[in-house]
Amino acid sequence: MIPPGGTIGIMGGGQLGRMLAIAAANLGYRTHIFAPGMSGPATEVAARWTHSNYDDSAAVASFASQVDVVTYEFENVDVAALPAHNCVFPPAQALEVAQDRLTEKTFVAQLGGRPAPFVKVDSLDDLRAALRDLGAPAILKTRRFGYDGKGQARIEDPARASAAWLSIGQKPAVLEGMVRFDQEFSIILCRGMDGNVVRWDAVENQHRDGILDLSIAPSSGLVLEQAAEAGALAERIAEALGYVGVLACEFFATSEGPVFNEMAPRVHNSGHWTIEGAVTSQFENHIRAICGLPLGSTALVGQRVEMRNLLGADAEQWPTILADPTNHLHLYGKSGQRPDRKMGHVTKVFL
Repeated sequence: MIPPGGTIGIMGGGQLGRMLAIAAANLGYRTHIFAPGMSGPATEVAARWTHSNYDDSAAVASFASQVDVVTYEFENVDVAALPAHNCVFPPAQALEVAQDRLTEKTFVAQLGGRPAPFVKVDSLDDLRAALRDLGAPAILKTRRFGYDGKGQARIEDPARASAAWLSIGQKPAVLEGMVRFDQEFSIILCRGMDGNVVRWDAVENQHRDGILDLSIAPSSGLVLEQAAEAGALAERIAEALGYVGVLACEFFATSEGPVFNEMAPRVHNSGHWTIEGAVTSQFENHIRAICGLPLGSTALVGQRVEMRNLLGADAEQWPTILADPTNHLHLYGKSGQRPDRKMGHVTKVFL
């Protein structure tokens, strides 16, 4: 157990690191950010910051020697960059599984999960053969380093195979068969060092251009019927990985039951609503877990909670957002306004 007053090392300097650092401060911990960028949302609220590349082994070793526990805020960190440190949570194995879509889907299927139909693709010939097996439409996804719709190509016509292959950079990939679904949802849980698991309400997610737009808890419709089965799978995943911390698993609610989409071994965008909408947020429980503290209640504090992402120029609407006194506004302190850049989020709790 790491008592308050200790230092938590966070690899990554984005908004998730920022919210982790705020939660850590509320529990009496200091945070030390390790990130290659010149600045970032997390560095603005942390006690210390190491500015260095993840492959700088000397810098990583020095960073690790100055903290009591290491965690990370995004799954695209190089596993080899993680410090040789006994207190790295979630464990490196979780990163290794989540970073490779083929490994992830195979792993989940072995645990009794139901991923979308998929075929390994290493060449254009593989892609053409996979399209004959799965049919079109289908989605070609790079095995590694894809998020928010990046590294993906939707194939409506097998004749477009070559263009799709070029569009993802001819990288190792998987072809996924299209899934007919009614709703998309997330299961977010937290597992402590003692193996205790808590779960928040299943949250329904609505996307815009491949990026999360709105999360709603509690969910409705098929999600309510399928949340228990999906939650049980998420717990089996956490158990198999010896997991410590927050784990998010995304699903499609279909007529045949929940279909596994992907996992994120970290706090997750679809759990931002928990800051105001649950007794204990995903960020606080992640800090509790990695420090060996008892986990907090995940119960809702209202009848319904909605969280909406603010992308690009959406954040300029802050005066209008704050004009509604029931809105909770979170701005991440980012500069630049790419249309798809997450600048903040707003949460409303319906009592």
